[in-house]
This record gives sequence, C-alpha cells and structure tokens, in this order.
Amino acid sequence: MKVAELKPGMKGVNLVGKIQEISAPRQVMTRFGGMSRVADAILSDESGAVRISLWNEQIDQVRPGDSIKVENGYVTSFKGETQLNVGRYGKLSVLK
Repeated sequence: MKVAELKPGMKGVNLVGKIQEISAPRQVMTRFGGMSRVADAILSDESGAVRISLWNEQIDQVRPGDSIKVENGYVTSFKGETQLNVGRYGKLSVLK
C-alpha cells in the first residue's frame, strides 16, 4: 500500500516508508490512566507523506532517515489531518 491511498477509517494497513522527521517526545495521560511518551513523525514514500504516532519504545527504535515497515496499522483523522497509527495490534519494524 502507498501513502497516497490512505483514508481515515482504514484498518489492516501494511506500508513501507522512510521517516523524514520526528518531534520531541511528550508525556501524555493514556485513557487507561497511565503515563506514556508519544512523538509525531513524518513517514513518506514516493506517493506522499503522512503523520505517524510513535509510542514509548517505538520512539527509541527509529531515527530520521530510517526505512520502516508498518503492519496491521490503522488510519484516523486528527485535527483534519490523516494520521497512520500502529496501535496495540500492529507492528512497527525498522528495515535494515
């Protein structure tokens, strides 16, 4: 799948792209009452770019310039912007 094909509401998204930039991590309260770190990153391929949320250990896994694979992700719209999420049942891996 390509970035340009992503639409809010899609599930089971498998995508390969390159991390362009990562924001500084921030602390957020989860809906389960715990604290987590979250950072926003820009993921791109030849068709376009999309924002992706990185949580906790995912933030430490990736660096700008890394190619990553997202498996079983889902797409939402946040503040009018399409966003790719790995989620609890998805997987993010850095390609070597």
